[in-house]
Amino acid sequence: MKRITHRADFCVVGGGLAGMCAAIAAARHGAKVVLMHDRPVLGGNASSEIRMWICGARGPNNRETGIVEEIQLENLYRNTSVSYAIWDAILYEKVRFQPNLTLLLNCSCTDLGMDGSRIRWVRGWQGTAETWHTVEATLFADCSGDSILAPLSGAEFRVGREAASEFGEQMAPEAADRKTMGMSCLIQARETESPQPFIPPAWANKYLSDDDLPHRGHGIRTSNFWWMELGGDFDSIHDTEMLRDELLKVAYGVWDHIKNHGDHGAENWILDWVGFLPGKRESRRYVGDHILTQSDVNAEGRFDDVVAYGGWPFDDHHPAGIRHPGFPNEAIPAPSPFGIPYRALYSRNIENLLFAGRNISTTHVAMSTTRVMATCATLGQAVGTAAALAVEAGLTPRGVYHECIRELQQRLMEDDAYLPWNTREVPELTRTARLTASEGDPEPLRNGLDRPIGDADNGWTGSLGSWVEYAFDGPREVKECRFVFDSDLNRRRLNMPSCFPRDLEPHRVPETLVRTFRIEVRNESGEWTLATRVEESHQRLVRVPVNVTTSAIRFIPEATWGAPQAHLFAWDVR
Repeated sequence: MKRITHRADFCVVGGGLAGMCAAIAAARHGAKVVLMHDRPVLGGNASSEIRMWICGARGPNNRETGIVEEIQLENLYRNTSVSYAIWDAILYEKVRFQPNLTLLLNCSCTDLGMDGSRIRWVRGWQGTAETWHTVEATLFADCSGDSILAPLSGAEFRVGREAASEFGEQMAPEAADRKTMGMSCLIQARETESPQPFIPPAWANKYLSDDDLPHRGHGIRTSNFWWMELGGDFDSIHDTEMLRDELLKVAYGVWDHIKNHGDHGAENWILDWVGFLPGKRESRRYVGDHILTQSDVNAEGRFDDVVAYGGWPFDDHHPAGIRHPGFPNEAIPAPSPFGIPYRALYSRNIENLLFAGRNISTTHVAMSTTRVMATCATLGQAVGTAAALAVEAGLTPRGVYHECIRELQQRLMEDDAYLPWNTREVPELTRTARLTASEGDPEPLRNGLDRPIGDADNGWTGSLGSWVEYAFDGPREVKECRFVFDSDLNRRRLNMPSCFPRDLEPHRVPETLVRTFRIEVRNESGEWTLATRVEESHQRLVRVPVNVTTSAIRFIPEATWGAPQAHLFAWDVR
């Protein structure tokens, strides 16, 4: 056996979207990071192994931005054929080729060492290389979903449903129990040109009529079969292998029903993929300095330490899953957006442990809305940014809350992680310059609100070839331009589909994004000269180094991805 020791500022365990965003954010802010993940591919429930689509906050202009939007826009740009092979590669490269970040795939965390109330190291077994990896770090984040570091470290955690009386939650049961939401093995189908038979395995369940699948819509084009769920009335960690076997019987049985029992319009369809790794919804939840409750969510979560937000409904699934004859879930609208406090993202009793994902410090009821992946990704970005700030300042995670929570919030917004009811600080050079445009009102570009909010657009719209200009009192050094373009926060396209009809539309970059633009500066003779020109731009947040000394600078949009005019929400010079 081989043994390798890594030394880092920050170790993240778990490479789903939450862990990915935590590791990337910390590395981009200068921390030395190790990400340990127990699977061969990244993305967790969004990966090709499970294939759940990325869901998040509902309502106009509430789409999550920051790193999760960056990933999805890259997928729309490069994955025109809508291939899971390309999606996995995009997730992989975002981590593997990020400076300051070491990736350990196929590495399962099995042990850790403590120094009082601090974690000193974690150890993982990488079976593919027969190697033990030990990671010594200053800070740790558990983004593993199942909260593997909790039982190993003695961190406080909860499992199951609280009694309604404990937090005054209307959706909670009268008596507390250890029941959770279940897990699912999803299926995907593909349409062909001709009729295709299906012979089910002998061990598949039998669903001979639609009455055997009550309240379970199973149209091929409209369902991703999330309701094929079991395990909430078992142990959602230790019974996973047994439940996987039962879920496979369900999965093949449901497809047998669609193909062979009734007319479901599936004659030309084949079973293209079955998930053999269950996608989990709930297991251990950490206890932090604050436990988010149903009342907190209903009050919109207007905490002073908001570092992320949600907006999915309270979506509580019945513990018995598909074996429950009634509706598979109870979905009650939640405010969108609602804020999530930083104090719910670090351990109450382990002083150097953070967490992000479905395992944050919430009640069962509140977790039913915070558990979806776009929300989890923003939690990860918050945790990673906090970790880097803690390393810089020599603070614990709790110390960040007490000493520099405003700095954390500003760093997140600077990285285009939207925080409701907060305004981004605009750089002094941007704030004090004279701002003009050839058409339209450019002032919203420096108001610190980088998306439409309510009736306010908070952006500038201009014709292709028009310009926006910052002019200074004299020659000023401009190192960088920061733009936030319009990526259509109301687009309905999912990151990946749940089925593959023959007429599946290819992925496309949102038409609203600016594709080509140039930056010009005024020279000493008063003439405008080209500083740089950017082509094939397909991101919402774009930072462009310019490194010039000038008395004025202009942004000139030349092309979009289809929209007749350019639309952007921010342009900062610094």
